[in-house]
Amino acid sequence: MSESVESQTGTTAEAVRRAQTAAVDRAVAEFGGSLEGQVAVVTGAARGIGAVLADTLATVGAKVAALDKTWDGADVHRKRLEDAGGLALETDITSEAAIEAAHTAVVEKYGHADVLINNAALVSETLFRPWGRRATLETTDEDWRAMFDVNVFGAVAITRRFVSAMAERGSGSVINVVSSGILSHSTGGGYYAARPYTVEMPYQAAKAAVTTFAFYLAEEVRAKGVSINSVMPGHTRASWFDDTARAYDGVGQTYFMRPVVSEHLLPITLFLAGQAEQGVTGRLYPVPEWNYDHGYGDLSFWQDHDLPEEVERMYARIESAMPPFQRSGLAQQGFDTGSALFVAALGNLAARGNSE
Repeated sequence: MSESVESQTGTTAEAVRRAQTAAVDRAVAEFGGSLEGQVAVVTGAARGIGAVLADTLATVGAKVAALDKTWDGADVHRKRLEDAGGLALETDITSEAAIEAAHTAVVEKYGHADVLINNAALVSETLFRPWGRRATLETTDEDWRAMFDVNVFGAVAITRRFVSAMAERGSGSVINVVSSGILSHSTGGGYYAARPYTVEMPYQAAKAAVTTFAFYLAEEVRAKGVSINSVMPGHTRASWFDDTARAYDGVGQTYFMRPVVSEHLLPITLFLAGQAEQGVTGRLYPVPEWNYDHGYGDLSFWQDHDLPEEVERMYARIESAMPPFQRSGLAQQGFDTGSALFVAALGNLAARGNSE
């Protein structure tokens, strides 16, 4: 990068961060008050999305129990939570004994749990590191078992343990972090998948299973004062993201569109965490759409402009060739539209390279 480009990029990143921080502050002011003193359990909380959720819940005065299989490399985050009166527990959610130990620790320290956020997950990019793609018929039984052990059986087991106690108390909220790849649509006839071309088995099958589980459980515990909801983040720069983006860049490819920051989940998470008793329940929310509808910006507002230098160059390059296409009323382009724009941008880059 030239000095002028570096300066411009730095200025952009700073301005974007300020705007995003202001939006988070507004969400904290709007929804945080209902969470003060509440006990929130967050899985997969050592890094990435889970760390952001746990930190912010602690900031609004919640008592946070942060669970993760390993806290290696997250010592600063762990100390920050513990200094704020929180728990940082090593918990493998595929182990019933580990779940029981975590529940016991939460009860011993806080007496009960008010909120459970099921964020822990095995993603394609870590199962099939770093590319995150394997044709369905090339996946093995071991791949499916590994994915379902964490994303389905683990989520179901920890939900069962904590929701049972919530139902007895008559109050509680559960939030599942799932994926928009589970969606299907209909245009007057049979339903079709939102984006099957992204090649994400068995991950999307697991996320579809836990989403359906949440729908049915929500109906069963609604009268007991417990709300169950699921959220679908945008294309997020989670803890594994940079390695995958670098791998694509290393072979001259682009890892789809610029990601959004984990903080884009905060407004809806703070809102749903307070939805106990007779609140919102049995819903599946696309996070970008909820943000847009509630005045928290569209998907582009939450984009990450503070990426590692080589990753930033990759996205700046594809964005420079992206055809302009926007319309009112949309938080983000549909998957097919976004893919068409992405392919067009790749074509423009190729044409530009041939002409130079």
